[in-house]
Amino acid sequence: MLADRAKICVRGGRGGDGCVSFRREKYVPRGGPNGGDGARGGDVVLVATRQVRDLTTLAHRPHVRAAAGGHGQGAQRHGAQGEDLLVDVPVGTEVRDTDGALLGDLTVEGQRLVVARGGEGGRGNTCFKSSTRQAPHFAEHGLPGEERWLELRLKLLADVGLVGLPNAGKSSLLAALTRARPKIAPYPFTTIEPNLGVLELDGRPVVVADIPGLIEGASEGAGLGDRFLAHIERTAALIYVVDVTAGAAAVVEGLATVRRELEAFRRALMGRPAAVALTKVDLATPALVEEAVAAVARLGWPQAVANVSAVSGEGLDVLAAAVRQLVGGVRAAEEAAARAATDAEAPVVLRPGQDRLEAFTVSREGDAFRLTGAALERLVAKADLENEEAVMYLQEVIARARVDQALRRAGAVPGDTVLVGEIPLEFA
Repeated sequence: MLADRAKICVRGGRGGDGCVSFRREKYVPRGGPNGGDGARGGDVVLVATRQVRDLTTLAHRPHVRAAAGGHGQGAQRHGAQGEDLLVDVPVGTEVRDTDGALLGDLTVEGQRLVVARGGEGGRGNTCFKSSTRQAPHFAEHGLPGEERWLELRLKLLADVGLVGLPNAGKSSLLAALTRARPKIAPYPFTTIEPNLGVLELDGRPVVVADIPGLIEGASEGAGLGDRFLAHIERTAALIYVVDVTAGAAAVVEGLATVRRELEAFRRALMGRPAAVALTKVDLATPALVEEAVAAVARLGWPQAVANVSAVSGEGLDVLAAAVRQLVGGVRAAEEAAARAATDAEAPVVLRPGQDRLEAFTVSREGDAFRLTGAALERLVAKADLENEEAVMYLQEVIARARVDQALRRAGAVPGDTVLVGEIPLEFA
């Protein structure tokens, strides 16, 4: 089975701890601090590749962890950078967070998306020396990496999608047009996962997707239809496949059913270039085929109609010509849009960030006060609160940022609890 969805937990590598060390050599018995910094942890990076067919591996092993950064050492030796973890996913993978927000759409071979950044490394005691603190006996801890749950959804990338009711002959048509070998049998729902084939037109490959049969209510999940419909979203054109042997009235009704489900799922699909393939003409009389062609022509929306037989090969060249026209028009429009976007591309403007220690806010949280600010939260999280010198340094930095004044203005008094991230502190 094609695994087109996976829920995974990704976590960046933890940053390495800084080192507390002092230079101790012959003739240098009382050297200064020389502790190195801890290194940053590795990132978790999703990489789009055509070498992976689906999301089976991630569905079975959902926990993904990047390597931790190395700890600092003496003699100002810094830790080794945590190695990034590259996770291969199929081209066409959509990445969303637990709230459903789109984080990235990997539609190009080699495209990368960082989904969990590694934690910062802690500074060694060398970084804290000063004229008044010549022998600091403390260093910083490394921070944990980002951790989050993600939902991956695979939507096949195809130029043309074959859609229709069950047992309309889509798989047979795919096999006749391309070298694909899907499962074919004379009963409905033979195809239970999308199949892909490649049709060579004018020296350029056209990817054709055979989408499992749609039934009434597919857009609401009937027969796993909503899962199948997701693979149609990226197709440039649609070929509606319908069995001509059922008669003209059944042909029109079958097309209407499929169109209703497509519109209910994504209204934009109604605007896709479309053609109709009347299949199994080798089993129908010429009068029946002629009546069905006339009925389809009266609908107005198909840009082409082809009478085909996957068994005899009749009409396949007509259908291939229709595909060439549909896909060619879409590709020309896409290339023109890409050129226009390149010509109108604005220069990159770099602006200073707001990640400063003074950029914080104070809010009331029950009986406690909460300090919110990225730089301040990182500083407290990295501090060694069991080390008296480290606590004194933290108090000095906080005082310079005028945090205590802001807390007093908010109503804090000595002894109140102050929350910084997940860490409770006592206001003095």
